[in-house]
Amino acid sequence: MTERGALRVRLDQLAREVAKFGAVGALGTLVNFSVSNLLWHTTDLQAVRANVIATVVAIAFNYVGFRYFTYRDRDKSSRTKELTLFLVFSAVGLVIENGVLYAAIYGFDWDSPLQRNVFKFVGIGIATCFRFWSYRTWVFKALPARETVARAESFLEDGPAAARDAGKRPAVRGTR
Repeated sequence: MTERGALRVRLDQLAREVAKFGAVGALGTLVNFSVSNLLWHTTDLQAVRANVIATVVAIAFNYVGFRYFTYRDRDKSSRTKELTLFLVFSAVGLVIENGVLYAAIYGFDWDSPLQRNVFKFVGIGIATCFRFWSYRTWVFKALPARETVARAESFLEDGPAAARDAGKRPAVRGTR
């Protein structure tokens, strides 16, 4: 496989991962907004406290979606570590999301239902960027087998010398 072909494969895999992450995230966002608006309109909870509850519900929903849909092909050998890291990075995302809402409400006195939802959306957007990076880097790690499969495919396409040299130098076709 040429260097350009390998790059295309990696970009295609990343695009599929982003699409799956986005699908689960969109449903989680719907859960988050639904729960927070339900709590805002039916309880006397403070806005940020209600939003923290909604975010926790969405985090639980998202874990199931990420583990069994987005990252179902990833390493499953250490679920306790995975769940612990997921919760730690989700907590950081929770702080980001609710920090934006807190700043809007208590820093700028923007507390109408529309303003709450706008700043909730902004906070979710910022937290989502952090979560995507942290989940794919630390929580749902790619199996090392992908490199092995790539080398095997290279062996089948280009022969043993190319497989042995995979990763050391780019394959150049037609130069011999």
